[in-house]
Amino acid sequence: MQGTVRTSDGRRLAVQDSGPQTGRPVFLLHGTPGSRFGPAPRERVLYHLGVRLIAFDRPGYGDSDRLPGRTVSDVVADVARIADALGIGRFAVVGRSGGAPHALACAALLPERTTRVAALVSLAPRDAPGLDWFEGMTESNVREYVNASIGRNRVTATLGLRSLSILADPAGSVAEMTSQLPESDRWIVADAGIQDMLERNFAEGLRSSADGWVDDVMAFSTGWSFDLGKISTPVLLWHGEDDIFAPVEHTRWLGRNIPGARVEVEPGAAHFGALRVMTRVLSWLVR
Repeated sequence: MQGTVRTSDGRRLAVQDSGPQTGRPVFLLHGTPGSRFGPAPRERVLYHLGVRLIAFDRPGYGDSDRLPGRTVSDVVADVARIADALGIGRFAVVGRSGGAPHALACAALLPERTTRVAALVSLAPRDAPGLDWFEGMTESNVREYVNASIGRNRVTATLGLRSLSILADPAGSVAEMTSQLPESDRWIVADAGIQDMLERNFAEGLRSSADGWVDDVMAFSTGWSFDLGKISTPVLLWHGEDDIFAPVEHTRWLGRNIPGARVEVEPGAAHFGALRVMTRVLSWLVR
């Protein structure tokens, strides 16, 4: 089921509601860039798990209206609004890659509604003390965040060009990305179904503009506006040790700063290894 939810300030949020309507609700927060059509288990898997999976385009992506100047913590109001519109009281949240910090915001700021939270291949806050934020990060991502320190206009110009290139040739863009991946990720992305999904995901997310991508990068480059140390919701942190997009030390730092967090670092896995563990993570979220 697909639809639109209106926020209190009149913005549209494009929502995809999958799996059994009687299942345990889980919000899935997509990566950067991405959309509601991002990586997710098949319908039959959701029915087997008894999971009702709710995904939506973050502001500025796909069919969701932009929220200029949004921060990581702003996602919380949108998640709560969608849950209200769907008649859902309490729910779990999983975020992958760029969605992971947003999932942690739900753990910190919606403790009365979030049952469990999983953050897969997450970044740490840009101002994380004691963390070399760029160490182990691929050059293209380093450039994005260096541009963010220069200003929004610089990020808009560079990501705008990259967005046009992706839209002009989604298959070619996925192939180019694949050629730069660690071997474990190349094996995962070699699957034709995953390639098709990634092409559709990126094309939908960037269909109208690069605004969502720009706003994500800017949000990750500033403070998250919530205290990780006050999280009481059970949190699972998963990371592939060979990740080049969000280096594994980010998750290790998060694990040291989120009380009681369960940390899983998988040797020989990388960024897209999160797709392989998603079903197991959903089982943990609804346990």
